[in-house]
Amino acid sequence: MKLTFLGAAGEVTGSSFLVETETLRFLVDCGMFQGGREADTKNYARFAFDPATLDFVLLTHAHIDHSGLLPRLVAAGFKGPIHATAATCDLLEVMLVDSAHIQEKEAEWKQKTDARGAGKPPLYTVAEVTRTMRQLKPVAYDTGLAPHPDVRCTFRDAGHILGAAIIELWLQDGTKNRKLVFSGDIGQPGRPLVRDPTAVTDADVLVVESTYGNRRHKSLDDTLAELEHAITDTLVRKKGNVIIPAFAVGRTQEIIYLLVEMYRRGRLPEMDIYVDSPMATKATEITAKHWALLDQDAATLLQWLKGRHGHPRIHFVQDVLESTNLQRIKQGAVIISASGMCNAGRIKHHLRHNLGRKASSILIVGFQAAGTLGRRIVDGAKNVRIFGIPVAVRADIYTIGGLSAHADQEALLGWLSHFKHAPQRTFVVHGEQTTAEIFAAAIHDKLGWSGVDIPALHSSVIL
Repeated sequence: MKLTFLGAAGEVTGSSFLVETETLRFLVDCGMFQGGREADTKNYARFAFDPATLDFVLLTHAHIDHSGLLPRLVAAGFKGPIHATAATCDLLEVMLVDSAHIQEKEAEWKQKTDARGAGKPPLYTVAEVTRTMRQLKPVAYDTGLAPHPDVRCTFRDAGHILGAAIIELWLQDGTKNRKLVFSGDIGQPGRPLVRDPTAVTDADVLVVESTYGNRRHKSLDDTLAELEHAITDTLVRKKGNVIIPAFAVGRTQEIIYLLVEMYRRGRLPEMDIYVDSPMATKATEITAKHWALLDQDAATLLQWLKGRHGHPRIHFVQDVLESTNLQRIKQGAVIISASGMCNAGRIKHHLRHNLGRKASSILIVGFQAAGTLGRRIVDGAKNVRIFGIPVAVRADIYTIGGLSAHADQEALLGWLSHFKHAPQRTFVVHGEQTTAEIFAAAIHDKLGWSGVDIPALHSSVIL
């Protein structure tokens, strides 16, 4: 029984794990690498295995760093089923199509700007995404699945985004029987919209994320106070705009929820909220479709909003012209747009027109990978380049870390504390290298676990 880490801790992150026995071979996640200069090279590289030999794929959730190479896998010969929760399947249809559009547009742009006309082809196309969608097989939370005679697995709610799962996996290999647990991305308890992560009590082998394993998030009360100050100060005192780069899935819906709830409680002024992301609009519709997976408070707020006759004013922006017209607005707007790390999409236009304005504010509400535009802004850059044009950073920058969809160190250790016994092997992945090292040390020091390792990219272990 062998486990290979195709995505591990490091500057360039992407989640993918290959499990092999005498009788089968499968993947858990198939993520696109993000952040750092090597991401592009890694995404275009040949797979370290023959995709045609895979029996199936288990997918923890829809975020691109966990799902983004699935169309490339299918194009390379994988024909088996892709098992994921029903909500994840719905979100993938939106996210992977959007990713393909970005790949095609960037390839087209590089082709035009390359002096030799020899730019790279797109990583994958919309047509390849359509083929991938046919291989999705929805599975419900807490329901047993047997994708192979030697495998049983159960998807548990990870409390991260809609449909996100922790995967418990029982694997038979000859006379050996092992229980593997893949955490996927664990959510922060007590967050709005999604439920808290499900406790898991045992595993022989644990693969756990470490995205924020080196820090503690602000409390929700402190976070809301900071959000209140940033928006009120910008809209009322400075009379500018608030620009919020946000992941289209999960974070955008959470921000809408918080803005409406705070307005309902009289903590925010009248405002126009613009959701400038077709993908975020579709993801919001999918969230409404899967309302049973969310907190009860979210349903209560929705009923309140329906009776408010349009206050606060929420506009879902669709076409490019409408998006372009937002650039003329100089005050009173809260613009939520993707991508969440500011590397692509409509957010770059809004940053270009607002970063240089002292009256405006930029609210960073999610993780910013090393090497991204969002990370440079967070790190205090005085000047950035957007579409090749230098832009001075004069707007106020707020980093509101308490809204992270990832658990902080305390919450991760809290989730691990439910294990009755330490796993025989624990692998810390999916975080920057120094963060993973700090979190691995915390597991050892605070929980007393031994056998905690940080695997290198493409390393393998025999279980």
